[in-house]
Parts: sequence; C-alpha cells; structure tokens
Amino acid sequence: MELQFRLRQLFFFFFLLTVLEQSYSARILTISKPDRHDVAASARWLVSQNIWGVLSTLSIEHQGAPFGNVVSFSDGLPGKGSGIPYFYLTSLDPTTRNALKDARASFAVSESPIGTCKRDPMDPTCSKLTLTGKLVPLDEGSEEEEVAKKALFTKHPEMMDWPKGHDFRVFKLEIIDIFLINWYGGAKSITVDEYLRSKSIKVSSFNLISELSKR
Repeated sequence: MELQFRLRQLFFFFFLLTVLEQSYSARILTISKPDRHDVAASARWLVSQNIWGVLSTLSIEHQGAPFGNVVSFSDGLPGKGSGIPYFYLTSLDPTTRNALKDARASFAVSESPIGTCKRDPMDPTCSKLTLTGKLVPLDEGSEEEEVAKKALFTKHPEMMDWPKGHDFRVFKLEIIDIFLINWYGGAKSITVDEYLRSKSIKVSSFNLISELSKR
C-alpha cells in the first residue's frame, strides 16, 4: 500500500511538472521595474512586460470616431524586446479594416496587469504608456514578419491554432509619439529615438521546475 501511495505521489509530481513546463514558456515573471527617473527604460519595461493592451484606430463605420480594441501583442522574444509592438490581426476585425483605410493609431498599456502596482490604475504612480503612430501590415514572407511571428507565438502560443481562413496578418505600430506617466508631475518627455535606443530590458525569470527539482 505504501509503495502504491509513493507511486501515485511520484506520478502527480511529474504530471504537475509537465503542465508547468508547458505553460512556463509563454509566461514572463518580472522582479522589479526600472528607476522612475529613467523614463525611456520605464516605457520599454511596460511594453516588454505586458501581453495585451488597447489598440485604437479611426472607425470607418462611425465617421472616424475613435475605436478602441483589446488586443494581444509582443515586442520581441523574452528578454530581447525591440520596443515595437507587433500584432496578429484578422481582416474580420474592425481594427484591421480601419488601419488599412487610415493607418493612424495609438496603443495604450498599463502597469496594472503586470501586478507591480497595487493602486488604482489612474494613480500617477501606476505607470501607463500610450504610443501613437501608424498601424501598418508587414510584408508577407519578409524577415521582419518571421521575427515578429516568432515573438508573437512565443508569448501567445494559441495564435498558431487560429483559423487559417480568417486572413490573419502581422501588423506593427510605427511609433511617432510617446506619452508616459510614471509619477506625479504630468507626462514625461521621451523621444522615439531615446525610447528605441534604450538598453534591452533584462528579464529575470523564476524557473519553478528548477526550484522544485532542488527540493
């Protein structure tokens, strides 16, 4: 009986490890955010650590009224983000149709979903970022599209199983303006060049599989 109990425990342990290992590859766990005075790094951190945001375009169905849509995104492989948001969008979605008619768009992310801010999302100390620019499709078969797909599918594995007949394409936001609030005193001044040249965010991940195996 004791042997059977031990075998069951062992089976459950390896089953749990398998599940965790599969889910771990698509998840990034952060340890801290940059110093608030380093505004470019703060903006890049927000983009690298989030997996979704609100993408706004100009509606062709509502006389150009702003249309906000919750979308998944990625700016690169874990720890190798470029700061440029990439999206996997279908032509069945109004966001895509809007962008193909008028590329002007903005993309907003917040610190709140990351879990490092415990205050109301509108509190100035809870960082928020809006990137404004042009939402454009990538050339199919291009090197950039392949890199973007890898980045998107790494953070969002289920995208690979989305219907092929729904005309999904990779888009990116060509950034023109950056609006960041990460403390009191209003929006911080960041140029696009400062944002893109900011050093890559080093992501420290906690490997639960490794930690469990040490016990």
